[in-house]
Amino acid sequence: MSDRSRRTALITATAGAASVAIWRRLAARRWETRTAERLPTGPDGIIIGAGPIRLTAPGRERAVLLLHGFADTPQTLSYLADDLYAHGFDVYAPLLPGHGRTLRAFVRSRAEEWADGARAALDELHERYAHVSLVGLSLGGALAAALAAGRDDVDALVLLAPYFEPSRAARAVARAWPLASFVTPYVDVEDARSILDPVERERGRAFRVASPRLIAELCAAADRGRRALPQVRVRTLIVQCREDNRVPAAATERAFRALGAESKRLEWRSGCGHILTVDYGHGDVETLVRAWLDRPTA
Repeated sequence: MSDRSRRTALITATAGAASVAIWRRLAARRWETRTAERLPTGPDGIIIGAGPIRLTAPGRERAVLLLHGFADTPQTLSYLADDLYAHGFDVYAPLLPGHGRTLRAFVRSRAEEWADGARAALDELHERYAHVSLVGLSLGGALAAALAAGRDDVDALVLLAPYFEPSRAARAVARAWPLASFVTPYVDVEDARSILDPVERERGRAFRVASPRLIAELCAAADRGRRALPQVRVRTLIVQCREDNRVPAAATERAFRALGAESKRLEWRSGCGHILTVDYGHGDVETLVRAWLDRPTA
């Protein structure tokens, strides 16, 4: 190749890379602007309606830590939090790091930060209460399982549609996230089937996109939770809908078999999507969770 040909090739490649970078910046700005319009933040920088939930009453000795899912917020756990509080439990549902703020803040967060945030919340409750239980939804279920593994200071564990086995598509994005990130800043993760109730779907405070790197972080968190299951000794309830669009029934059955707990139970629901805590029949889910947490501690 002549010097002139090499220069031409270099100029073409540079122009192409510059075009991709410009397109990527414009695409990112469109996603971020659209998200900010749909999910405005308040003075504290948190999306309005997406903040932590803390419900307490004097003299209570029992508390429950509620952990929300990926790209979501404690809003998905508000009905469950209210029900538990009304029946004698203090409740804390923290907002996981990066979540419920701006899309850029979400992109900067990492799986280890989510795990650290959940651990700090659990430690805080242990400082204040004699009895503490854990409830996790989706990604929160994976975080809760990893937290509970090997511990004897958690009264009970509830995993709601726990996310332990990412889909093939998610795995593909996770494996190629550096290349995927060069091509596109965000990946559409919205699925209307996650909440079948249209009213509750509209009320949702979840991001509808994630970056390729975040998909890789999600897979890492799911894997960590799945590997922890044999070390979970605390009595554990799993609840999931048969029609769950995110987590196949077979994956949940494998997770149930892997649990090291001697006392464990798997309950199936029907007529709802992945976010079963706000979808059709969420009252039944609340009853199941409350009954499990109300069982006397051995």
